[in-house]
Amino acid sequence: MFTFEGKVVWVTGSSTGIGRAAALAFAKHGADVIVHGNSSVEQAKATAAEIQAMGRQAMVVTGHVGKRDQVARMVQEIGERFDRLDVLMNNAGALIQRVRFEQLEEELWDEVMDVNFKSVFLVTKAALPLIKKSEKGRIINVTSIAARNGGGFGSIAYAASKGGVSTMTRGLAKDLVVFGITVNAISPGVIATPFHDRFTPEEIRAKSLATIPMGREGTPEEAVGAALFLASPLADYITGEIIEVNGGQLMD
Repeated sequence: MFTFEGKVVWVTGSSTGIGRAAALAFAKHGADVIVHGNSSVEQAKATAAEIQAMGRQAMVVTGHVGKRDQVARMVQEIGERFDRLDVLMNNAGALIQRVRFEQLEEELWDEVMDVNFKSVFLVTKAALPLIKKSEKGRIINVTSIAARNGGGFGSIAYAASKGGVSTMTRGLAKDLVVFGITVNAISPGVIATPFHDRFTPEEIRAKSLATIPMGREGTPEEAVGAALFLASPLADYITGEIIEVNGGQLMD
């Protein structure tokens, strides 16, 4: 089994759902973890407390990952505490609101793009000097099955933003390889998280469930196994790859 002993990992959006599961999993395997929250600060603190209970270092940073000044402040705080990053997992994201295209206003479009897509650009660019200090830097983005199937009802902006994340992943992989940094992504399908509890009506979840060969939604813990692999030495020769984690709902 691989270990992340001595590694520093930052997971954005790690107060709940997949991000929280990833933060705890990296800590379980030996990493010191920066936990991030924006609207769920108390939950981020609770996640950090669980990590500290494992005997690992945990730091909480707060702010909107789609706002450059707030991202710069968070990265400065991380640099002052750890002086490097070995793994950056760009997980923060939200659907914000389900609306049909006719009702989709520019303000909502911009908000969705900021938190899901622009955030990957801002966080990665700001954190790059810290990642370059790592012997083998890893960037893992979280895209979505929506990037390939257009998303469910009322999620055009979300699907488009995740399509951008997938494309950016491949572009960053080519651009950052000169620094020994690999860039990959995981693409979750329907995962049982507060995301779907908040944004997906039960009738839509039932329809999605019917298209999953495994016959059930995935768990956050099942979604992060691929991220652990991509961050490990087992994935040294993998970059620009997107791993689908969807129970067979979409197969290549």
